[in-house]
Amino acid sequence: MSAPTGATSVTTAPRTTPRGPGIRGREAAAGWLFIAPMLIILGLFLVVPVLMAAWVSVSDWTGRGSPLSSTVGFVGADNFRQLVAGGLPTQDFGTALRNNAWYVLLVVPLQTALSMFLAVMVNRRILRGRGAFRTAFYFPSVTSSVAITVLFLFLFSASGAVNKLVGYLSAEGPNWFADARGVVHIALGAVGLDQAPAALAEHGFLGLSWWAWLAGPSVAMSVFIVMAIFTTSGTFMLLFIAALQAIAGDVEEAAVMDGANGWQRFWFVTLPMLRPTLFTVVTLGLIGCWQVFDQIYTGTQGGPAKTTLTPAYLSYTASFESHQWGRGAAIAFVLFAIIVTMTILQRIVLRERTSVPRRKRFVREDRP
Repeated sequence: MSAPTGATSVTTAPRTTPRGPGIRGREAAAGWLFIAPMLIILGLFLVVPVLMAAWVSVSDWTGRGSPLSSTVGFVGADNFRQLVAGGLPTQDFGTALRNNAWYVLLVVPLQTALSMFLAVMVNRRILRGRGAFRTAFYFPSVTSSVAITVLFLFLFSASGAVNKLVGYLSAEGPNWFADARGVVHIALGAVGLDQAPAALAEHGFLGLSWWAWLAGPSVAMSVFIVMAIFTTSGTFMLLFIAALQAIAGDVEEAAVMDGANGWQRFWFVTLPMLRPTLFTVVTLGLIGCWQVFDQIYTGTQGGPAKTTLTPAYLSYTASFESHQWGRGAAIAFVLFAIIVTMTILQRIVLRERTSVPRRKRFVREDRP
């Protein structure tokens, strides 16, 4: 039938549904095929051990035979309950958390600040021999932690180089790795506060009084704190250097044109642009500090008086020395929960703000 006179014939093209994002078909199959070996390796050596450790933490496995055998019973949260129910396990767990908390509180901020300072200094164009300085600062990071620990044992021994240097200053150095006194208690004792207030001595948490929680790191743990800052600042310095070199030069030039001095350029321009790297450094620092083990195992093995005991080392001793495998696995999972929680909290603190701040106006101090 012919179209009416004056009408326009319109041919409708077949409607096609646009394909959504993603990879399909042979490309998807090829992708899964390429990543299959790594998925298998991660599954066998990461996922399966974690699941088995989770089962051990809620079972009464004695370390003999397979933890999946029929003789292993389910005890639920008893292994976790022992850590907070009181007695020696609770006191040891509280002591380990107290020691590690002070370790994290001091190491993470100090190593982050020091690594950022070294990165800013080494990144300066007017500095000659920048490559040599980068190598020197990074060298402790690639040295074995066991070797570094042994070196610090010699340096801070009773007749070591540190005490000899202190002796030249007309003072007698302490026996560092045998001194269990907390540095905060030592400082308070210097101003006459030797006894614990009643409110802090009568109440506590996890088997320790609040006065014991506020003791600060022991003199022995202070050596490990210095060692951690010495060995890790070089690695984080390289991360900050890479981030500084990625900042366009015109950004700093614009701040100079606005009248910003050196400190203002760093605080209001450079530091906000280092936020992603700062998050990475703080996250790696938190994870590394809560997992400290090899230095304690090589150096003091928790002494003196358990003031260098850490949750990671306590998990090891509970499992491999006391054969309390369920308790050791429970400590490991509590430590995992602490690391995840602190990572999420610092992610919230360092997250990018959605609001766009107004342009900062700077005034030179030499201007009237």
